[in-house]
Amino acid sequence: MAVDYVLEDLMGKLGEFGKYQFLQFFLQVLSGLTAGMHMLSLVTVAAVPEHRCFIEGVDNSHLSVTPWNSSAILAAIPQKPNGELESCLMFDPSAPGSNNTVACTSYVYDTTYYKTSRTIDWNFVCDRRWMGAIVQTVFMLGVFTGAVTLGGLADKIGRKTVFCWSALFQLIIGVGVAFIPEYFSFMVARYLLGIVGSAGAYICGFVLTMELVGPTKRTVCGITFQAVFAGGIMLVAGWGALIHDRQWLQVIYGLHGCLFLGHWWLLDESPRWLWMQGRAAEAVDIVAKGLRINGSGIPVDKEYYVQKAKQQAAVEEKTSAGLGDLFRTPNLRMKTLNVCLCWFANSLVYYGLSLSAGKLYGNPYLILFIMGLVEFPSYITIVFVLDRLGRRSITSTLMLGGGLCCIVAAFIAQGSNTSTGVVMAGKLLIAGSFAVIYNYSAELFPTVVRNSAMGLGSMCARLSGALTPLITLLDSFDPKIPAVLFGVVALLSGFWVMFLPETMNQPMPESIEDGENFGKGDTWFSQCAGRKKRQNSVYPDDPEQMVPLKNIERK
Repeated sequence: MAVDYVLEDLMGKLGEFGKYQFLQFFLQVLSGLTAGMHMLSLVTVAAVPEHRCFIEGVDNSHLSVTPWNSSAILAAIPQKPNGELESCLMFDPSAPGSNNTVACTSYVYDTTYYKTSRTIDWNFVCDRRWMGAIVQTVFMLGVFTGAVTLGGLADKIGRKTVFCWSALFQLIIGVGVAFIPEYFSFMVARYLLGIVGSAGAYICGFVLTMELVGPTKRTVCGITFQAVFAGGIMLVAGWGALIHDRQWLQVIYGLHGCLFLGHWWLLDESPRWLWMQGRAAEAVDIVAKGLRINGSGIPVDKEYYVQKAKQQAAVEEKTSAGLGDLFRTPNLRMKTLNVCLCWFANSLVYYGLSLSAGKLYGNPYLILFIMGLVEFPSYITIVFVLDRLGRRSITSTLMLGGGLCCIVAAFIAQGSNTSTGVVMAGKLLIAGSFAVIYNYSAELFPTVVRNSAMGLGSMCARLSGALTPLITLLDSFDPKIPAVLFGVVALLSGFWVMFLPETMNQPMPESIEDGENFGKGDTWFSQCAGRKKRQNSVYPDDPEQMVPLKNIERK
């Protein structure tokens, strides 16, 4: 696919990042805030407090009143080897004095941090714990559905249209889900919220930004999206600490959709998308508006660009490359599988560590807040080193480090500062690699299938995100299993990334043939052996066409 020099000339008049781009970027990046918030809202709205069996004649309420270390409680509930009370068992009341145990029929919840939650309302603990995990899985499947469908829909009817309608439904469903009293209806609402809340608006916002800002600002803007996503996680913790009623808490989360009420009038459609749809006049008008706001004073000959667009449309040769071409040739096939595993592993570990915030000892709101905050040093560092150290080495190193942290944390006594610190370090590292894989994937694949490759990678990430809540249930057999599994997957993927070619300072492949030949023989090992030296781009002055990305979704 040849570079559209007329379009690049038009977009080049706007500059890399002026006042207009900043204002539009601010409107677009707000979608990252609500995406992060809805993604992890169940950590507080459906929090799982400490719990034990309800003891007849001792407890008067299902909310903790009787001291858990009272003699009556200790006589009725067995203790674990570490001295904690069993959460799901009690001594058989029909056989006093024996050590026979039976499962709880009802529960008492510790209200130190959580006064209400969906888990308390519906008793999603012990043998019903899987029902709570399914709710988060269904939400992630909604994100998967949105990534698959809304990205393609935005290519057909426009990024702004999908963005604004998704934002509106996000507001309605985000508030309405707080008042749903029935489990299956609640799951349906969470599924729909996943489609519009953490997929629809976020995808379109990200794509609008990538299609508007200059090439040198795409890395910074893309990583800023993920930093704002982390800010959404911090807001989940902040509001949860202030509002203890789970219904009002969900309402507050949903009302953040009001941030988008003015977008229909303030947000502009992507000029690149309009150009590709044959609506060149509208694209030129938006660029002219941007130039006025930027105060550049550069004139735009609307008639010239409209005529050029018509001429190009008449002679344009359509390409027929698609998803299947990623697997048709051996080198491209191996790169595709490698990148898919990389997306899968990053998402698995990222959400595995994020969802485990409630299981760490200490104030769960503070821990969740730090879980979001710890990502910022990683993103800031990535901005400064990504174009110096290269994509391959950074991605591999961060994934290997994150995987090791998961495994080490599994074998450190829970509740210690060391254990919490190791988990936080793992979150910092894996957040960095997750940020890099967006840019790395786009640079590895040829232009004619880049959209398909990014969409496939995002689908793999959503699939692992849906599996993560179910994998955490394996701690019923052994608390070490989930963390070790997360770590092993990250280590395997981190090692395999070493076999991907480096893309820093390299021309991006255009055709399928380019993609097949790109990076042959270039691995981390060959580079260390000195057999394959990195070289600068052979096209340093060529403007690179920004092909509209679709089906891209965060964390």
